[in-house]
Amino acid sequence: MVKNHLKRLKMPRTWPIPRKTNTWITRQNSGPHRIENSMPVNVVLRDLLGYARTTKEAKKILNDKEVLINKIARKDHRFPVGIFDIIEIPKNKENYVMILNKKGKLYLHKINETSKKYIKIIGKTALKKNKIQINLHDGSNFISDKKDYKVNDTLVIDLKTKKILKELKFENGSYAFITSGKYSGSSGEIKSIKDKQIEIKIDKDAIKVPKEYIFVVEEDFMKDE
Repeated sequence: MVKNHLKRLKMPRTWPIPRKTNTWITRQNSGPHRIENSMPVNVVLRDLLGYARTTKEAKKILNDKEVLINKIARKDHRFPVGIFDIIEIPKNKENYVMILNKKGKLYLHKINETSKKYIKIIGKTALKKNKIQINLHDGSNFISDKKDYKVNDTLVIDLKTKKILKELKFENGSYAFITSGKYSGSSGEIKSIKDKQIEIKIDKDAIKVPKEYIFVVEEDFMKDE
């Protein structure tokens, strides 16, 4: 029970789930996403979308390959769905991206475009023959001989072809989404980058947040609904 579940009273505050209805809730598999920035897919189906009343029903939906996460049919009910993952329900013609709302809660934002995904560069590893391994926030990586990829930049990839469509630089003037802290779910223009503190203009206000909370995106990323 403890391994596969966690007590609702101890679940992350980012989960928009009632805490006192039942004692236990599914714990997602370990993976690249922090627990507060992801949810198990069966909880997404049951509690966020209402497609299932029980975990048993959610498992059947998954076994029937009715749910795609980043273009891959997932059968494991504990598979973690994290920030900026793309969820497709082809049978119902519904598509979502997982993000945080301004209350700091995980939220499924409706979208039309399902091939494009934002992935943040979180690390680089030097390999032999002048190759570089680029490590990404969702646990994926790729090998490149291109040297100008930088940590904290965002890549926009095509989930079908796996090709990089665009590079979004972590720099002054870029547009950023805040993924944690007091201002999670907000977005605005980067005004200055000073060591680990980033100043962002949100509407008419300038706020400062830690660098690790910043995820560079396109300014219209929330308009696809």
